[in-house]
Amino acid sequence: MDTTSYTGPDTTSGINTRSGSWGAVLAMSLGAFALVASEFMPVSLLTPIAVDLHITEGQAGQAISVSGAFAVLTSLFISSLAKGLNRKTLLLTLISMMIISGTVVALAPNYIIFMFGRAMIGVVIGGFWSMSAATAMRLVEEHHVPRALAILNGGNALATVIAAPAGSFLGSLIGWRGAFFCVVPVAVLVLVWQLISLPSMPSERTPHSASVFALLRRPSVTFGMATVSLFFMGQFTLFTYVRPFLETVAHVNVSTLSFILLLMGLSGFIGTVLIGSLLKTSVYPVLISIPIMMAFLASGLIAFGQSTLVCAVILAAWGLFSTSAPVGWWTWLARTLPRDAEAGGGLMVAVVQLAITLGATCGGILFDGIGYQATFTASACVLGIAALLAFVTQRLTRHP
Repeated sequence: MDTTSYTGPDTTSGINTRSGSWGAVLAMSLGAFALVASEFMPVSLLTPIAVDLHITEGQAGQAISVSGAFAVLTSLFISSLAKGLNRKTLLLTLISMMIISGTVVALAPNYIIFMFGRAMIGVVIGGFWSMSAATAMRLVEEHHVPRALAILNGGNALATVIAAPAGSFLGSLIGWRGAFFCVVPVAVLVLVWQLISLPSMPSERTPHSASVFALLRRPSVTFGMATVSLFFMGQFTLFTYVRPFLETVAHVNVSTLSFILLLMGLSGFIGTVLIGSLLKTSVYPVLISIPIMMAFLASGLIAFGQSTLVCAVILAAWGLFSTSAPVGWWTWLARTLPRDAEAGGGLMVAVVQLAITLGATCGGILFDGIGYQATFTASACVLGIAALLAFVTQRLTRHP
């Protein structure tokens, strides 16, 4: 998240922003880690989940879809539904739901209960990310906001690095249910830490800010959000089914699978660190080039899918681009909507989660019905269209 959207210190909420609440920022970061780990745990565990619940791998992949669907609804309406609720209370409620969700999923006796637990984590995803940046901005002094946001997003980046390989590794040791339940103690720690460290944060309404839906009346925002949607849809059409692809086409074992997923995470972390220097000069070349590169990588997996070494290299490059891309889009949001960043953030969360839902759903249908070639080809095509729309958005921004 770019910090140019920050408009000044909070002077009405009763928070002592001059001293800062760094313990609360760290608690938010750990919450982001637990949430991202919970959100994407199914990616590395599709095969054992499918076997245990007697479903197909495509149906197991809908665990990503259902969480995304509920995240969309939550991110669009949580501000209105909880407009009078203290933000500390709201955050604690969401973390409590994360604990319940992890427990329900780990103990689910059937597919319906499993999906119910995943729907609950979707509510947490939508609510937490819609208010996370704004919350961090209320916890520290104005000149410390960049550091606070970096710490908050560090939890996200760390989960991206270790969640998938850890899930695969733990699944091989204690089963997929045990792997899911491992997130629960972390969430309990987050709940206690936030209860102690978060100050009271009364809800605040900004009368001059645009609503989430009013932002779509601006052509540059409409095309930008459409580009964001297609980018994440293309990404998760492929990424959701990496494990079954590697197991059935590249014929990797669990150890090799865990290593490749870890390699993807590490390269993604590196990409997140490096992309900042590119965004200082210009945003749109980055937003256009990343989906083009990822489309070529998706095609490469189709052509060289039987080679474990080549797949590992391609997927490492995939992680480098895909994980760093959201930084570019948050920067675009901050520069496009400097005075409506909160509403824009809620809109972007909804758009991204809807795209993840559609990508995982369509990818699963193609994977089960035709095969991985169709899934990865669809991913490449959608990413190519995303690059084209990014170019259109650039033209609209320069020539409104």
